[in-house]
Amino acid sequence: MWPLAVLLVTNIIFTQSQCMQSVLDERKDLLERELAMMVGNSIELSDSELKANEIIMNLKHDEIQRGFLHPKQFNLSKHFFEYKDEVKKTKLFQIIQSMPKGAVLHAHDTKLLSPDYVLALTYWEDLWVCWTEDKYFVEFYFSKITPAFPCATEWELMSEARNASGDVEQFDADLRKHFTMVIDNPNEVYTDVNAAWQKFQRYFISTGNLFSYKPVFEQYYYDTLLEFRKDQVMYLELRSTMPSLYDLDGNVFDAVETAVTYKRVTEKFMRDYPDFFGAKLIYSPLKLVDKATLQECIKTALLIQSLMPDFLLGFDLVGQEDFRAPLKEFLPELAEIREQLDLYLHAGETNWYGTASDENLLDAVVLGAKRIGHAFALTKHPLLMEEVKKRQIALEINVVSNIVLKLVQDPRNHPLATYLSQNMPVLLSSDDPGVWEALPMSHDFYVTFVAVASRHADLKLLKQLALNSLYYSSYPEKHKLVHAFEIRWTKFIDAIVKDKW
Repeated sequence: MWPLAVLLVTNIIFTQSQCMQSVLDERKDLLERELAMMVGNSIELSDSELKANEIIMNLKHDEIQRGFLHPKQFNLSKHFFEYKDEVKKTKLFQIIQSMPKGAVLHAHDTKLLSPDYVLALTYWEDLWVCWTEDKYFVEFYFSKITPAFPCATEWELMSEARNASGDVEQFDADLRKHFTMVIDNPNEVYTDVNAAWQKFQRYFISTGNLFSYKPVFEQYYYDTLLEFRKDQVMYLELRSTMPSLYDLDGNVFDAVETAVTYKRVTEKFMRDYPDFFGAKLIYSPLKLVDKATLQECIKTALLIQSLMPDFLLGFDLVGQEDFRAPLKEFLPELAEIREQLDLYLHAGETNWYGTASDENLLDAVVLGAKRIGHAFALTKHPLLMEEVKKRQIALEINVVSNIVLKLVQDPRNHPLATYLSQNMPVLLSSDDPGVWEALPMSHDFYVTFVAVASRHADLKLLKQLALNSLYYSSYPEKHKLVHAFEIRWTKFIDAIVKDKW
């Protein structure tokens, strides 16, 4: 027989072991239940997808582990401008770049292509330029003769100004700065949201007349579709202020003609590239309007919809939320039209809590918005989070935009992490990628996958986010979109397994 002391010790060890196993089992259960709540949880991976997933997750874990062990070396904790080009060299980014990304449902018309593309537009004939004396602002206008309206100093033909500079390369480098937010010291210059928005607004003030020249407008939009297709986007829902266009003959074209132009160019692009599923418009005038102007915008939207019911999707109001009229100021007007026009409303693009800015989320919900743009502040409103999920109001999340415009400095702190963990109806988009020199969608997917989502989030998350962009789109025959996506996804998976990178 065993001595009593030995039996006691053995019993203690056994009890401790049982207790520890119970703790481990509970820990495992809690983790599994939590992971089962995440976006993408319901997807079952095929054998090929499981092989591809192992490759992708090894790459992801390597990047995260390096950052975890050496936090100062974790690229994604720095400013986006510091790593946007560096990450393109990684195998994981290249895989994500080749991934079919579904649709882009939140993007603004003339802020989508790179500053190099915009700079090239300044070589077009008949372009005039005018700077303020300190070169802080620049204006453009296409005309056969000196533009008739005044500018800050005096109008010069761009070709003559460039040639007279004595250093064309430096001239272009200085001019390019007006077409990008990218700088060497962003944290020193863009100290807060307002500083970032000030530079952001200068971009579209400076480029307004450049883009609204009708031939440029048409070419820019066509090339935008080309770039999005190249980045594996299948379909686009574009927000536009519907600017008035002009030509060299003195003609000015109203918002209706602008919409007609969008539709014509879209149809041409689809003839040229039949694998692209097209684009549709959301009319999005600036929030900086009075009620009379808003009524005119609504009349315009209804007129365009009557002429092109399959092309104009709905209505939104855009601009920096903290300094524009809140949605509650326009509740009567928006409530009146919601039966005629679907609403896709910007709301909650703010760091404030309990202000008119974040309470725009409340108004977006009660107005029956089909989707909410940004919804950055939604985590502060748990009841609204429940309502969004119950009503399946999709959240259009723009991670890189929120970083550049200073809502969040480190993507690991982005509220999207919460939305992903609770299987909220989310999709990724890119807002204005050209202004911060990002690819149409690849950077947003990469930053989300590596820095925002859980380390455990895998191929299922990437696939679900792409599919969500199709499910929550307004494309009339979603089954065709999804079928085409699945074919492209299968080819993408095969390429990973065969290691084509």
